[in-house]
Amino acid sequence: MLINGQPQNSLSAADRAVQYGDGIFTTIKVADGKPEHWPLHYQRLIKGLQILGIDFDSWDKVQDAINGLADEAQNAVLKLLISRGQGGRGYQTPKTQQPLWILTLHPMPEHYQQWQEQGVELGISEIQLARQPKLAGIKHLNRLEQVLVKLHAPEQGPEDMLVCDTQNMMVECSAANLFWQTNGLWYTPDLHHAGVAGVMRQRVLEHFEGRGCPVIQVQAPPTALTQAQAVFICNSLMGIVPVKRFGQAEFAIDKIRQLAREIL
Repeated sequence: MLINGQPQNSLSAADRAVQYGDGIFTTIKVADGKPEHWPLHYQRLIKGLQILGIDFDSWDKVQDAINGLADEAQNAVLKLLISRGQGGRGYQTPKTQQPLWILTLHPMPEHYQQWQEQGVELGISEIQLARQPKLAGIKHLNRLEQVLVKLHAPEQGPEDMLVCDTQNMMVECSAANLFWQTNGLWYTPDLHHAGVAGVMRQRVLEHFEGRGCPVIQVQAPPTALTQAQAVFICNSLMGIVPVKRFGQAEFAIDKIRQLAREIL
């Protein structure tokens, strides 16, 4: 673990990341010694920092550390966390900020390759996401809703869970974004009220935009998937994973596997 670029194995309990979840993070896939989609990760981090009002200017050091660890690891996962640091009275933020950044290295999840090849089944989580437009889209450190999604997921059954908001509109899966195709048009949940705007989601949006057939971002209930011809989930680590079944609806996965080859 690197904290502000230095090897350390502990973090102060006074840090606001520990006290309040006051910060943001991103997870980066490392392939052949290169961090994938870093510009998209960077753009989302910048947006998150701006929304939270965290003054951060150590990007050169962060980039050097990411490149160094990626080169050593070759194939792995890098997690970058940026905290506001210490200080402030209770929730009140400090007048002078001293943000800190943490970089950790992890192995790639082994099951993602199988998911890519065989597809997954989706269930519906009993946990609903609160609507908070100010935080929607960013990957902040407050992830209790996602923890509950995982906690309440059945041990045997669907590989991932579809998560709706309190208005029963689809938002995302437990740790992935969602896309579906109906009558030749591609759709994805609108994330103005809740959810994380994933890096791979952005990559997919740019792909379809470049082909002149932009994805339609909508508020839609889960029943919309029962009319779909193709469905997939995605994030920066798993890439693009076909959905083969949702309830009684079944979907062919070959189209999604071909799409993944085009985009990735």
